Amino acid sequence: MYSFRRRDMRQRNGDFGGFRPERGSISIWLVWFFSVMMVLSCGVLYRYLATRLRLVVDTPVELPVLLTSFPKRVGRWVGKDMPIAPNVLRAAGNDASLKRLYTNEKINQWANLYIAYTAHPRTMLGHRPRICYVAGGWVHDSTQEATIRSTAGRVVPCLIHRFHQPAPSNEEILVLNFYIVNGHLTSDDRVFSGVGWRTPNINGDPARYVTQVQVSSILENSIRSAAEEMVDLVLDFFPDKVGRVRAVEYIDPLRGSKG
Repeated sequence: MYSFRRRDMRQRNGDFGGFRPERGSISIWLVWFFSVMMVLSCGVLYRYLATRLRLVVDTPVELPVLLTSFPKRVGRWVGKDMPIAPNVLRAAGNDASLKRLYTNEKINQWANLYIAYTAHPRTMLGHRPRICYVAGGWVHDSTQEATIRSTAGRVVPCLIHRFHQPAPSNEEILVLNFYIVNGHLTSDDRVFSGVGWRTPNINGDPARYVTQVQVSSILENSIRSAAEEMVDLVLDFFPDKVGRVRAVEYIDPLRGSKG
């Protein structure tokens, strides 16, 4: 009877076969358990956010008015679409692009128009003629600062690059290049090379962008003439500093340009 009562008292006091859990050891195990759970939770959250961010970055941001609606007739310049190689599209990583060959029978000249738009400005870093053309086998001869004046009187800063192909081709080409950065014109790619431009455009805002415009031909007069007539139309397709797109005023995406 006495033995039974002592055993019962020991059990009530938490004494089970001589093993009595210490409060400190229980706390350590609880801390370890919650630490492991927190690490696992952070890992799952990180993978989710990384997947989400990759999805956002890989999803193209559409312009309010598609580049395919850009007029194929600009003054006496008449254009036809030219294909862009798939490897070039992958390397550029742009959200929208356009390449057209325009001819002007009146002055017997031609010029290529290339427009590349990205709402993820960091993808435009490093994409400039002196890198891309040289990578394509061209030899850089010179680069000069220049300006053109659009038909509306807008002064556009630009760079004119000269390249040639090695023998036996010896082909030459001139490339007029400038950028539109959130509605502002510049010929300097350092404007969007800062750390602030490398953050992802998580909201997919089409008004946070960089657009590269190139006009190329074998004659400087050709690229200047074409650029001067086309630059106002090009600018109208991209949001200005307040996010407005003027092209919607005269472009119907379903019908193309008026007139």
